[in-house]
Amino acid sequence: MNIKVVRGNPTPEELAAALAVVRARAVAAAATPPGAPGPRDSWSDPARIAGHRVPHPGPASWSRTYWPG
Repeated sequence: MNIKVVRGNPTPEELAAALAVVRARAVAAAATPPGAPGPRDSWSDPARIAGHRVPHPGPASWSRTYWPG
């Protein structure tokens, strides 16, 4: 990686700070490949609904199948 100062005369501390920011962003960009899925939300987890018992068949069982509780 080559960095060239085009204008101005930065102090060694300013140059080190700028380089630290550029390197940190490069490492962060390389850590997550583009198009990688992010963390899943818990509302979309099928186990949230599938983990409950299925109601027993009966005359009112259809009303208990929509929202577990």
